[in-house]
Amino acid sequence: MSVTPVSVVIVSRGRPDALRLCLTGVGQLLYPAFEIIVVADPVGVVASAPWTGRIKIVPFDLPNISAARNAGIAQASGDVVAFIDDDAVPEPTWLTNLVPPFADPDVTAAGGFVRGRNGITFQWKARDVRPDGSSCPLDLDETRPTLLTPRPGQGVKTEGTNMAFRRAALAGIGGFDPVFAFYFDETDLNMRLADQSGLTAIVPLAQVHHGYAASERRADDRAPRDLFQIGASLAVYLRKHLPDGDHGAICRVERDAQRRRVLAHMVAGRLAPGEVRRLLAGFDLGWQDGRARSIAPLPPLPDAMSAFLPFAPAGPDRGHLTQSGWRLAGRRHREAAKTAVAAGHRVSIYLLSMTARYHRIWFHPDGYWLHTGGLFGRSNRDDPLWRFWRFSGRVEREAGLVAQTRGIG
Repeated sequence: MSVTPVSVVIVSRGRPDALRLCLTGVGQLLYPAFEIIVVADPVGVVASAPWTGRIKIVPFDLPNISAARNAGIAQASGDVVAFIDDDAVPEPTWLTNLVPPFADPDVTAAGGFVRGRNGITFQWKARDVRPDGSSCPLDLDETRPTLLTPRPGQGVKTEGTNMAFRRAALAGIGGFDPVFAFYFDETDLNMRLADQSGLTAIVPLAQVHHGYAASERRADDRAPRDLFQIGASLAVYLRKHLPDGDHGAICRVERDAQRRRVLAHMVAGRLAPGEVRRLLAGFDLGWQDGRARSIAPLPPLPDAMSAFLPFAPAGPDRGHLTQSGWRLAGRRHREAAKTAVAAGHRVSIYLLSMTARYHRIWFHPDGYWLHTGGLFGRSNRDDPLWRFWRFSGRVEREAGLVAQTRGIG
């Protein structure tokens, strides 16, 4: 059976450490035929070892994620183009699960589930998207792919940090619209694809971990730094997809939601009181800017400008290795995990304490998956707050929860 070639596009701006972590994770993907395209301003991260000659590099220094993604598509030679943010890390089976639905020629898009900073709870699962910019969760089987047909005026949402498209379909509608510098960029694409009547696959087991790293728009604690592009993109989106709607009423609802968000950060001590007025003024200025932006038809994108560059592993894949131990001996176990990664293993390490602390999963910069928490604490957030476990049984249970996405067994 032939394998569909995939181009993985990563857009990065001003976050070299996050990009390095993302690339380390993408480099451990189990999929046999993919290339990596990095569209970034800090190109030094990917121009040096261990990435030299193994990744396509597209220098790009404009604060416009739609234009940056189109620059990546221009170099993408795969039949499918997948996107992941630079502050995210994929599970090793991400593409292995995300790509197979494209075997159906009617499938034009696919999206997976996104886990949050603790590696346990989900930021996003499945939802639709509507002309007024609102969305609603979709109830579907979370163990297998589901093919969805967009309805008139209603698209299927794919999250920007975990989505893939058939390149021909993506190019045919002109890719991402650069009028959306940030926010509503992929949502606009979802709505335009809905007009083409293609199917969208929601693939629950195609999972990435999203870290919400700091940027020019938000701090590391997720407190907003600027709301200009949110206001602007909302105005543009409504002009494109709800031309006869009550835009003012929708704007007021969104502005009120942003105000509540900003006030919550202020109450939590993450924003000074004076920042509330400044941020909301930025939203208002953005709204006015978006009302005046020129909206033009998008010409089809050209064929790929470069040949497919298969990502070659640095060494042999020696399979998955599970390690475990008490957190008090964590340094020794982490050093062992680092050594195993260097030898070609994919590693999951479980470090537990004799407590009821919540569990957490994160991808360590040294290239292994680190699971921490209390022996008696909850991992899935609907678990009991405390439950008796023997050490071996707890490790076996936690390993089982990630077996399908980690490629274990």
